[in-house]
Amino acid sequence: MRPLIHPAIEDISIEGILHALSDPVRVAIYAELAGSGNATMCSNFLQVSDRNIPKSTLSQHFRALREAGLIRSERHGVEMRNTSRCAELEQRFPGLLPAILNAHRVQAASRNRVAKRKRTTRKKSS
Repeated sequence: MRPLIHPAIEDISIEGILHALSDPVRVAIYAELAGSGNATMCSNFLQVSDRNIPKSTLSQHFRALREAGLIRSERHGVEMRNTSRCAELEQRFPGLLPAILNAHRVQAASRNRVAKRKRTTRKKSS
């Protein structure tokens, strides 16, 4: 089995973080991991943002987050336990991740309001 790559904190770049979090599924996964504070299994994310995610795709998302230095993963049998590296990253880039996660929350809330309005409009016109 190949070893997992976890970059040293000094090797983590803003560009790598922004690239990893530019995908809506990855930012949703990271937001959940950062908010949980506990190690979370990959299989908990088979459905993210009302989307079903295939295991192979999910593995690629976790790899991108891990290689960007956003998470730490450990193998436990056939599963991976993942934790956020928020505390380490806060020391390296103060305020960066809270700002990104807050923007994600605002955007997700806005999307939910728009989707709700569309559903309500469709029901009225039916």
